Amino acid sequence: MEKEKKIKVALIGNPNCGKSTLFNVLTGLKQNTANFPGATVDKKTGSARIQNNAVEFFDLPGAYSLNPKSMDERIAVQILEDKNHADFPDVTLFIADASNLKRSLFLASQIIDLSYKLGHPEIPLVIALNMMDIVEKRGMEIDVALLTQRLGVPVLPISARKKEGIEELKQALVSPVGIPSQPILSEAMKTGRSEEQLTIDRYQRITELLKGCLKFRDRKDEEVFSSRTDKILTHKVWGYAIFLLILFLIFESIFVIAAYPMQWIERLFIFFSGWSAGHLPKGEATDLLVNGIFSGLSGIAVFIPQIALLFFFIAILEDTGYMARVSFIMDRIMRRFGLNGRSVIPLLSGVACAVPAIMSARTISNWKERLITILVTPLMSCSARLPVYTLLIALVIPSKKILGFFNMQGAVLMALYLIGFFSAIASAFVMKYMIQSTERSYFVMELPSYRTPRWKNIGLAIIDRVKVFLFDAGKIIIAISIILWALAAHGPGNSFVEIEKKYNLPATGSGSPVLRHSGAETEQGRNGAAQNEIHGKMAAAKLEASYAGIIGRFIEPAIKPLGFDWKVGIALVTSFAAREVFVGTMATIYSASDQANTLSIREKMAAEINPDTGQPKYTVAVGFSLMLFYVFAMQCMSTLAVVYRETKKLKWPIIQFIFMGTLAYLASFSVYHILR
Repeated sequence: MEKEKKIKVALIGNPNCGKSTLFNVLTGLKQNTANFPGATVDKKTGSARIQNNAVEFFDLPGAYSLNPKSMDERIAVQILEDKNHADFPDVTLFIADASNLKRSLFLASQIIDLSYKLGHPEIPLVIALNMMDIVEKRGMEIDVALLTQRLGVPVLPISARKKEGIEELKQALVSPVGIPSQPILSEAMKTGRSEEQLTIDRYQRITELLKGCLKFRDRKDEEVFSSRTDKILTHKVWGYAIFLLILFLIFESIFVIAAYPMQWIERLFIFFSGWSAGHLPKGEATDLLVNGIFSGLSGIAVFIPQIALLFFFIAILEDTGYMARVSFIMDRIMRRFGLNGRSVIPLLSGVACAVPAIMSARTISNWKERLITILVTPLMSCSARLPVYTLLIALVIPSKKILGFFNMQGAVLMALYLIGFFSAIASAFVMKYMIQSTERSYFVMELPSYRTPRWKNIGLAIIDRVKVFLFDAGKIIIAISIILWALAAHGPGNSFVEIEKKYNLPATGSGSPVLRHSGAETEQGRNGAAQNEIHGKMAAAKLEASYAGIIGRFIEPAIKPLGFDWKVGIALVTSFAAREVFVGTMATIYSASDQANTLSIREKMAAEINPDTGQPKYTVAVGFSLMLFYVFAMQCMSTLAVVYRETKKLKWPIIQFIFMGTLAYLASFSVYHILR
């Protein structure tokens, strides 16, 4: 029986060449995300069985050249130049955009020439000409056989999105692949030339290689459509207006479409909590399950529909090629504020998560602009803030229509995202004059072709992001919920016993009291409402006397000027682990006063009464104060950690934490006292 072979294949190509699509086609759902050894750049790996071979694919960062201008490009160079590198491949699969072959072959020719450096390891290379369907639509013809002969490496035409040519490509990857048979630029041509001259020489050589290999027929309607569309979407006025309109429609949809599945999830957790409390044995284990774990999980699971919708819309904008247009038009603004067009990608990525967004700033070659981008990106409202926003908006903003069509809650949500964006831009402007650098910057971007969304890729992206949101955050939330439950269900000394005596109840010493009736009360009978009221008052007294209450009371003087009480104070502390933990913390804290487990977290908070005013605790002033605090505050230790890793200096995350914390406190203080 033939022994199974293990083959390591590295995928490399220019940005927007369809590399991720091909990676998904080759690996399906068998994918993992980690970091390249010794670096914080994302490393996406996947596996597949091809014939009798176990093949491991890994996706190198997108690059335009092996003369690295960014940290992402540097990673690709390090791997391909070092045979002892942990990720040095058995086969390198280069993905070329066949509709822009000259530009794609620049990087491919550099990889071919690597094998001819003195003492350099051999690099078996296969070139996949992707997007052949677009080539045909544009009236182009490529002589693949002639190109294979001239480049000296296997060249295969494919269409990753239509899954055409994939089987032939797989066969080529597991077949014996030799090194390139000849260099593109000879060593004699490279001797004594500058980098600029070598670039000119390389493009001239590529032009010669493509003669007779690339033919053009009549211009197709697609090019006319693309040109006319770009005139609108990149217009100096209409481009921005269209972008804002798209954002507004996205946030409207997040509230309107997600409302029903969110209600179903809420009711499902309420049902499980009520059933568990009524059927499981009484005691601390059941109390932990119901008021700790279920409450914490319900506070995060309910927002899965909104998170999925947010990533769905972002994926569509990226897949169609529209996000590249946004980067292009925003470069005009960014340069005035100490950034450039490449800063847009991290900033917009920050709407999903600041951690990978900050790492994506490695594509910015200018150190000053990269540092400023890293420092201001966390001001963009990430998906972890979305549960906090939607909970508070639903609590204090009525679901009314604006102009008979737009939902007021969606408009407020968009306003919060815009506040974060304009704050990031304003902060960058200040840092532009505070951080000194003489290094010049440049911005080059190629606008990709417009494409219809690849729904499978979008589905995979949504599943991946929801899994990260639910399971990564879920582990933190469960751990914190258990700790919070323990702190809320127990108090120092005999404080709980004294409270139970006050309400004429048998002493249990825990957060799960048992109601006892006196003889007179039993004779008179007590209705269910009165019993629930006794339970609620006693549970509130116990919570205040618990360890959690003591911690909250210690924090309260510092946050009371912002309109926050000790319960919010506990949530502010715990949510430093991850912003979305705020909702789980509030759910766990408020579950103590809902012994029947019949209310959602929003309903529990809405029922809270301010003892000083007799009015609802969460007014518009308190709600907006809390929302603005989360717009500005650095409530994420993972973000601080990645800022330290990317800048290699502790002072930058410290400055960032103090700056954002001060901004959050001042903004919350101001809006609370204005609106109250």
